[in-house]
Amino acid sequence: MSGRDSISSAIRAAAAKGDPALVAFLTAGYPSREKFREHLHAVAAGADVVEIGVPFTDPMADGVTIQRSSLAALSQGVSLRWILAELESMPPLKTPLLLMSYLNPLLAFGLQRLAESAARAGVSGFIVPDLPLDESRELRAALDAHQIALVQMVTPVTKPERLRELCVGSQGFVYAVTMTGTTGKNVSVPPEVTSYLDRVRELSTVPVCAGFGIRSRDQVQSLRGHVDGVVIGSALVEVLERGEDPTEWLRGLRK
Repeated sequence: MSGRDSISSAIRAAAAKGDPALVAFLTAGYPSREKFREHLHAVAAGADVVEIGVPFTDPMADGVTIQRSSLAALSQGVSLRWILAELESMPPLKTPLLLMSYLNPLLAFGLQRLAESAARAGVSGFIVPDLPLDESRELRAALDAHQIALVQMVTPVTKPERLRELCVGSQGFVYAVTMTGTTGKNVSVPPEVTSYLDRVRELSTVPVCAGFGIRSRDQVQSLRGHVDGVVIGSALVEVLERGEDPTEWLRGLRK
């Protein structure tokens, strides 16, 4: 099975059990670079897919928690090169891995080299929030050569024609942002959001995962039947900050 197919498969398999799949985010090297492997294994044990954040100086789509974690990781010397080297030297995880990175670090690394290194490191997909679909051809071609997914993001204000294009263009899953603004806010799930998520599912041939502001079991349960999975970001980063067990916390989000 290809890397990008492993993402879709893991999400669908988890959703088939009744609850949305959990796509769990951690910032690489935060709160401790030395404990990255330990934290990654613990998160993977409680999640269906793991999204690893590549620290960046200007994470424009992220809220205060992930901004804080990103700057702290950078101060410890965490980089894209270091993350890929760590992943390559580890025994492969059964849980599919994605890297979430803004575009600049990827360009600086070199796109062809990036795809080759990611494949060796067992990376199944990428999320690049500041790379529009229309400008993604070069990165997509490099990743396609290694069957690595490029996930697209949609929002409640995405126009219908554009929404269709993004759903068709997404690989692995469609990342359906639940609100405008940055990550980390604790929000309810009003009917207009679930209606929007239902529209995304109708258009997508890959699983749909909702993200931004999902922090509680009640929120996860309220999305059952409307999405295939949920992305847990800032709340999980805060769990790691507090030194709590991320595996048990993630398991507590399920029924």
